Amino acid sequence: RVWHHILNWEELHKCECGSPKLSRFQGRPKDYSPRARLLNVLGYKLPFDRHDWVVDRCGKEVRYVIDFYNAAPSGPEPVAMHLDVRPALDSFEACYD
Repeated sequence: RVWHHILNWEELHKCECGSPKLSRFQGRPKDYSPRARLLNVLGYKLPFDRHDWVVDRCGKEVRYVIDFYNAAPSGPEPVAMHLDVRPALDSFEACYD
């Protein structure tokens, strides 16, 4: 599911790169993103996990932040989660996305 969300963001850049690839990823479960901390101050629960995924956009590395939140179960699946997937705000272009 995470890759699908990343590809949705990458659609904005399909003219410059039609086939992005996952370069690497890193789990950072206790390193909360600024957005997760802000939402926590506003009363939301902290995510139970965080990953940073680096995508190779045809030679250019782009980092994505993924926060994993527990969600209420729906349907027959016993475990439910919400994914917050977005480009890391470490460049002007990422802010534009």
